[in-house]
Amino acid sequence: MTGPTLILDLAGFRENVRTLAAMVAPARTMLAVKADAYGHGAAEFATAALEGGADSLAVLEVPAGIRLREVGFTVPLFAWLHGRDTDFAAAITADIDLGVSSMVELERIAAAVRTAGSPASVHLKIDTGLHRNGASPEDWPALVSAARDAEREGLVRVVALWSHLADASPADDEAALAEFRAAVAVAAGLGVEPPLLHLAASSAGIREPEARLGLVRFGIAAYGISPFDDVDGRGLGLRPVMTFRAPVLALEDGVAVLAAGSGDGVAPVTAADGAAVLLEGVRRPVLGVDVDTMTVGVDATAGGRVTPGDVATVFGPGDDGEPTAEEWAAWAGTIGDEIVARASRRAARVIRR
Repeated sequence: MTGPTLILDLAGFRENVRTLAAMVAPARTMLAVKADAYGHGAAEFATAALEGGADSLAVLEVPAGIRLREVGFTVPLFAWLHGRDTDFAAAITADIDLGVSSMVELERIAAAVRTAGSPASVHLKIDTGLHRNGASPEDWPALVSAARDAEREGLVRVVALWSHLADASPADDEAALAEFRAAVAVAAGLGVEPPLLHLAASSAGIREPEARLGLVRFGIAAYGISPFDDVDGRGLGLRPVMTFRAPVLALEDGVAVLAAGSGDGVAPVTAADGAAVLLEGVRRPVLGVDVDTMTVGVDATAGGRVTPGDVATVFGPGDDGEPTAEEWAAWAGTIGDEIVARASRRAARVIRR
């Protein structure tokens, strides 16, 4: 090994998906492969998600969905984050379901239908408190009414109503669920009663059965990383999927230089944060992270003789005492999602199927 390597456990990922899908049944499972499947590789992990029991896939942006269509995925695909340049006609042609948060988006989609030549499948989104996107309760009746009229014209098919939970607290999520149900009732009163409702992602999917509704959008939990602060992925019965390793390039004066840095996705942490790697059976403190390398302390009194060419585990499942991505997240003051999604494509990848 001459540079950093990511080891990706597809078998563990499939088992995670099976575990989560069984947990929420009879609700269906949508698996998020956004951000290149959180840095793991969208195409490979989309395939494994379906093999593990997911019914559909979610991406953030339309181009990511089109790439999945181009490599052969035919299952339902959902994209919900749109910009001013989103090519809705291409999305409709590729049979990608579209999240709709505003009248402007609905109007743009309806206009694109005339180019694509077929109606768009849309999921109307109500903002239930996350304030990321979605129609406000005040704007919701107008959006629903406009979607109803567009459906009667043959421009769209309203296939779902949905929202995101803030996952701030059980009380907040309970209030958001009540707000969502109220929005569903408003839509029904306006003549819009689609077959699918979805609200829960990883957090609520695991801990809030009442929020599962017809479908749960699982994201980071399927990759073995907990969405909670009080328990890690292993504590939820899930297996962390990504292992990050780097070889020792040089050793001098009790300091080892590893061939991995921020350019490879290593978070900017130090020993002061508590950060460490596992090297020759011992957790070694991280002294600093540069673009291409990182330094760790290798005090000989700690045991385990270190030489150039030895391989350190930056993070992994934790089976052998190595740090986990969740520990790195705590050291970096962020969440586990960000630690794995940072992984650079310049690191070699080994996929264990």
